[in-house]
Formats: sequence, structure tokens, C-alpha cells
Amino acid sequence: MRYIYDDMNRDSPPAAPKLLQSVLDFVKLSCYITQGFPFAIEMIAGGKRFLCAFFKGDCFMRTVSTDDITKTVRQLCIDANYHLGSDVYQALKSFRDREESPSAKAILDQIILNADIANEGEFPMCQDTGFAVLFVDIGHDLQVHGDLDKAIAEGVRQGYKDGYLRKSILGDPLRRVNTGDNTPPIIWYDFVDGDKITVTVAPKGGGSENMSEVKMLRPSDGVDGVKDFVVDRVRRSGANPCPPVIVGVGIGGTYDKCAQISKRALLREIGSKHPDPFYADMESELLERVNKLGIGPQGLGGRTTALAVFVEVHPCHIASLPAAVNIQCHAARHKTAVI
Repeated sequence: MRYIYDDMNRDSPPAAPKLLQSVLDFVKLSCYITQGFPFAIEMIAGGKRFLCAFFKGDCFMRTVSTDDITKTVRQLCIDANYHLGSDVYQALKSFRDREESPSAKAILDQIILNADIANEGEFPMCQDTGFAVLFVDIGHDLQVHGDLDKAIAEGVRQGYKDGYLRKSILGDPLRRVNTGDNTPPIIWYDFVDGDKITVTVAPKGGGSENMSEVKMLRPSDGVDGVKDFVVDRVRRSGANPCPPVIVGVGIGGTYDKCAQISKRALLREIGSKHPDPFYADMESELLERVNKLGIGPQGLGGRTTALAVFVEVHPCHIASLPAAVNIQCHAARHKTAVI
């Protein structure tokens, strides 16, 4: 649908958000965008207003304001630190029931109680409220009005201030001066089908992050080399990452890519399996081997060293076999919202 007028000098009404200033240099438009279709288009020409409808398949994209993103990120930062995911909570209870060690059972009881207190009282479940790591999936048919990086950082700033969350970020790794507001965040962007934006906030504590590692294996090391690296990384970590842990494993890609997918693996729901049976079997085998290490809850012995092992893979170079292990403590915090 197209209307052409030769009124070049008339401005759009001041109250109308402006999407397009001109079409074919002839007409000035303002666009009122709803959450779906049709779009309401107001055209101003000759002192008169014309209302047109553009239906799905026309040229206009759904838009999201940066204000909405800031508000969403703020709340996700708070919720992630206060409310443990139900999958992690149920896994803790399930492993507690199967645990044989009295001390391991007692520790798991304390972890479960801590989660209950945080959830009901709306307190941080851990004093280390983490580095704000975000995974942002942006639909191809979505337009964000404003600076997305700044909007996300502002949401983190507000969330950590309003939620009384510890500020843990240093502006420089060697001069080591705290930024005072837990920014900047780490943001991983991906582009997906659709007209929505999915935002996941995953606060990452320093103790478990320090036990993570990337290793550039030889292709000849093969699957056994990867498995041995994962198990050995958990063994060497001992009590440091506050077990029981969740183990994210990235295989393939490049040095940086395998680290990124190992962290994204931590977002998977406990109990889920890799869609490829080969890697699903690897996850089960690794979880069994890790729990046979006997490290146990808080490193004091027992059968519950890990709640899950998640493997993610990416194509890699013929000369390489990168592998990464990203360890997450029992406070496995992440919350997601779709806008």
C-alpha cells in the first residue's frame, strides 16, 4: 500500500514517534507500532491526516525500545541472584536423597535451606553475585531503537544497585579499581529467526570461573583425550568451585569459540540431553566419572560432585581439537525474558 503526496514541508505531529521521515522523497510518516500486525501508519499531507494499514509481509519491522530492555535486564539481574532455578533446586533434592555420606547429606540440606531462605526473603543466594554475563538472541525481523550495549549496561547498573547485590567488577585487571556498579557486563549476541529479543542474564561467580580452562588438544587425542581433560579439570578443581557443580563442555571451533559454547552450555536445563545420541552418551559417561571422583559437596566427600555435565560442539579446523571446561557452582543462576 503506498500513498504519494508532494507536501515536502509539513512535519509529523510532535506526539507521534517517527519511524520513517520520507518515502520516495514525497511523504512524511509517523508509525504507531503494536506488538503484532497490522501496523497503523499515519500520513500527513496537505494539512490532512490519512490512516493506512500495513499487514504482515509489508516492509516494516517490529521495534523494541532500549528503555524496555533496560527494565528487563534490571529485573533479571535481581531475580537470577534471588531465585534458584527449579531444575537446579530439584536436582539438589534428588541427589541428596541418593547420597550415602551423612556429611554430604547435611551439606546438601544446608544448600537447599539457603536457596529456600533466598527465595522466600528475596535475598542473594550467595555473597558473590557474579560478573553479569548476558546471552542476547535478536530476531532478524526486529529493530532496536537506541544503543543496545548502553541499555544493557544501564540495566545491570540498576539491578545491582536496587537489588543490593555486591559489585565485583574491576575497571582494569592489573590496577584493580572497582567500577562501583558491576559494569561493564559481558554480552554475547546471536541473531535468530523471528521478531523477538531473548535476554538471558547469567551471573558468574569468581570461584567457579577460576577453575575453568581451555585446552588445544591434538586431533589424535580424540574423544578419549577430551573426556580425560574434562574429568581431570574437575579433579584438579577440588573444593574450589563450591561443588556440587555443573560442568559446561565446549568442543570445537577456535580457542575463543569453544570457551563461549562451554559457558552457554551451562544454560541448559538439568535433566536435558544433547540431541545427538553420541554426545548424550558422552554427557552421561562424564557425569558418572566425575561423581566417582569422590570430591562431594563442598569438597568434603560423597557421591555428589556434579549435578550435570552438558556438552556443546562446533565445527573446527582440520588441524585442531579445542576443548573448554566452564565450571558452575551449585548457585547456578540464570534467568531469561523474551521481549
